Amino acid sequence: MANQSRKPGRPASIPKKPAVTLLSNLTAVVVDTETTGLDTTRDRIIQIGGVRIKSGVLDEENNCNQLINPEMPIPDISRNIHGIADEDVCDSPRFVEFAAQFRDWLGNSMVIGHSIGFDLAIFKREYDSSGIHWEVPSVIDIRHMVDILSPNLPNYSLETLAAWLHIQVHDRHDALADAQMTAKVFIALLPLLREQGIRTLAELENASRKADNRSVDEVRSGWYDFLRQPADDSLHHSPARIDSYAYQHKASDTMSAPLLLATPQDTVSHVLDTLMEKKVSSIVVKPLEPCPKHGIVTERDILRAINRHGAAALDMPVQSLASFPLKTVKHDEFLFRAIGMMDRLGFRHLGVEGPDRQIVGMLTSRDLIRQQSTEAVNVGDAVLHAETGQDLASAWANLSQVAIGLDRENVDVRNIATIISEELKAITRQACIMAEKEMVDNGLGPAPVPYCMLVLGSGGRGESLLAMDQDNAIVYLEGEPDSETDRWFEKLGQRTSELLNIAGVPYCKGNIMASNPEWRMGLPQWKSTIESWISRTRPDDLLKTDIFFDAVAVHGDESLMEEITGHALALGSASRSFLSLMATNASDVRSPFTMFKRFKLVDGRMDVKMGGILPIFSAARVESIRNRILYKSTPERLNALLQMGRPTELIVNLTEAHRIILTAILKQQLFDLENGIFLSNRIAPDKMKPSLRNNLRWALQQVPSVTDLLGVPAK
Repeated sequence: MANQSRKPGRPASIPKKPAVTLLSNLTAVVVDTETTGLDTTRDRIIQIGGVRIKSGVLDEENNCNQLINPEMPIPDISRNIHGIADEDVCDSPRFVEFAAQFRDWLGNSMVIGHSIGFDLAIFKREYDSSGIHWEVPSVIDIRHMVDILSPNLPNYSLETLAAWLHIQVHDRHDALADAQMTAKVFIALLPLLREQGIRTLAELENASRKADNRSVDEVRSGWYDFLRQPADDSLHHSPARIDSYAYQHKASDTMSAPLLLATPQDTVSHVLDTLMEKKVSSIVVKPLEPCPKHGIVTERDILRAINRHGAAALDMPVQSLASFPLKTVKHDEFLFRAIGMMDRLGFRHLGVEGPDRQIVGMLTSRDLIRQQSTEAVNVGDAVLHAETGQDLASAWANLSQVAIGLDRENVDVRNIATIISEELKAITRQACIMAEKEMVDNGLGPAPVPYCMLVLGSGGRGESLLAMDQDNAIVYLEGEPDSETDRWFEKLGQRTSELLNIAGVPYCKGNIMASNPEWRMGLPQWKSTIESWISRTRPDDLLKTDIFFDAVAVHGDESLMEEITGHALALGSASRSFLSLMATNASDVRSPFTMFKRFKLVDGRMDVKMGGILPIFSAARVESIRNRILYKSTPERLNALLQMGRPTELIVNLTEAHRIILTAILKQQLFDLENGIFLSNRIAPDKMKPSLRNNLRWALQQVPSVTDLLGVPAK
């Protein structure tokens, strides 16, 4: 550790880690001490050991290991435990001499430890005795993590925990070795906590308080009571502000068009004249045979050529300066993705692809100058270029921060849901790509036949909020169930789901995942299955059909997806019995009100899915099948019905009700996220602002009108 001198004084306040931080993505320090004894009012520190965890990975090289002169004799009983004698520390610095250096090494990091309340109490006493103010950091005690899991262990000593988790024990009661072992135990506990649904720092803190079986005894022993620290009641420690423009506008909204094109044989002089005349900074160069991709030449490319070749550069063919291929984004990509790509690549220009994948415009840094490429903005690009499960987790961790920031900016909840859904699709795509690469690297070979990975449900509709889980499926060209081909895709589905779970997207409780053979089939089997769903229309079939009709392709051969969805739409729209049953099912509205028109609450909360948002999106889905509407999102489906002449007031009211209910759910999820409460569709109306509560009441009163939309008699 670097030796830095500093005058004793009050440090800057240590900010609390964002409550939404994923534990698997945590950056922290793991600290342990050896002391003259166990009396926190009298004993002194004789060794400090520490290691760093960066984004969930142990960094053993960046450590702290320092003997301390306690300025008192070390008792034999303590020396027999840690082996440190008076002569070992007589030439070591006193704590007051090392305090500033240790505080600098610690910085603003969260601290992890084993029985950390004891270490905190000792540190606090040392700093107080030295006349130096010490800001108590945010901490995690691995013993409290184990409390949550409730294993049948004889005790919670570090040796016992290490043996339980198959971690090698060495140099016990050396502060640095114990810190390293504690870090390994912490990392090993994370998958076990994830199985319990505990993924974020706030969820861990909340669960630790509930499972707190020992803090009273610890406090009586003089340990620092970090679980009882006053709660931070600020809303969130997210980016102070997010410029929401990049999250509400697409590349097509901002691109420069029409596009300027040059042939590879055009001279630099001709291209320069064109740039000056049109007052633009770049021109797209048509593809060079046999390369099918366009290229680009910018003002800077021309200036560099003139600097290198002088006036002769003006007579050169522009292809000699062009960069191939031109980097592009799709026309319907949000601008934040383009900003992230520019920032990562260091580019000033990106081509924009139209629906037919032709170049239709250009995005420049000038177009985006008002945007700042913050970490929040770069979340999309980070997902697209992740190479490991930890990379995915690091990228995904920022998404909740983006949602918080956009909510602060009063961005329409439907835009926020679209962004969350787009990132869910992107992370599923990237997890699938990574899983496929791993299979090749492990000798299992590439995909045996063309295939397509699908995202289903709310993610497919573009309406996911923060309580999402995995809903995915695979369609492959051909292959019988349990064949060699099917087993290859089974492994792909399993590994994709594992990577998503590591990243922070939990396994689907209903097992709607490509690892399940019911959601992984060849094209002929998919068609047969869809035919059986639509013809038999059992309750279980209805649920599967509902989810499937919201599916979108995220990776692979999209034509496979188009074929089965086209087949499903043709069959579904032609089956009166199927549509009638779907409509009846969607009209089954469970009233969220009591007989006295109050909100129907259980433990202070109400479920606004079954009696609120589900009937709306289900009704919109039924009508989209009936009318062969290809849109996936509920607002787009309702608007398409409006354009077809459906009653204006009915459609407008249901569309607004959908928005209000989504808003209420998101507001509740953001609160629950920070407070470590498991996310769901259950909300607490009494905790809402009166204006939102009144709007919610109105919105829920509109829901029964889905029967009018569907033409089903009201019950």
